[in-house]
Amino acid sequence: VTVSLADKREFEATVIGTDPKTDVAILKIDGTDLPRVPLGNSDKARVGDIVLAIGNPFGIGQTVTMGIISATGRSHVGIADYEDFIQTDAAINPGNSGGALVDIEGNVVGINTAIISRSGGYQGIGFAIPTNIVKDVMDAIVKHGRMIRGWLGVAVQEVTPQIATEFGLKKPGGALIVEVSPRSPGAKAGLRRGDIIVRYRDKKIEEATALRNLIANTPINKKVTLTVWRDKKTTTITVVIKEELPG
Repeated sequence: VTVSLADKREFEATVIGTDPKTDVAILKIDGTDLPRVPLGNSDKARVGDIVLAIGNPFGIGQTVTMGIISATGRSHVGIADYEDFIQTDAAINPGNSGGALVDIEGNVVGINTAIISRSGGYQGIGFAIPTNIVKDVMDAIVKHGRMIRGWLGVAVQEVTPQIATEFGLKKPGGALIVEVSPRSPGAKAGLRRGDIIVRYRDKKIEEATALRNLIANTPINKKVTLTVWRDKKTTTITVVIKEELPG
């Protein structure tokens, strides 16, 4: 892997590690007077914030475009296993992947990764991986040589209006458990098929993908409290999160 800088220097990079489930890799280069930018807190990004997308579209050279954050927490895009994208209308084209999404204070809030397009070019729907996800991946790979994620051992699906009515919920929300793996943390804690997880620790669960991301980011062997809708009433279950199994 070759890293090219704006001052025309080039470096052979070492791949420290990769995480295909978030589409993030960590590279290392040896050099002096290397430029750097601060990583911002992507959790503070709000819809309507002005952002700049930096990249090399179509290989024509470094380019900066401006737009706003159109949405946060985007999932179901089909790009990676763990998705919590920042959506932006800043022009992102092929070649922009890996470029920085920067706020007006110069902080990197995301890494540009993909677009939705019928033509293959810019149509105002671009996605960036939030820096807080990047930080977690970077810290884990640098410290452990790989990404370590929490595991509950349940398969979940979205709670539709029809499911909410059937289970006695006032409105759709939470994550419906459709399968519990034997000998998993969820099984040992007493979770059952048909339970609806409505709260994970202090976070209200609006959709299944949000629950999956919260579990993945939980430290291994951490004891957490789940609020579960079961038999048309809430109950509290404590579970110890373990490391995600390979594969």
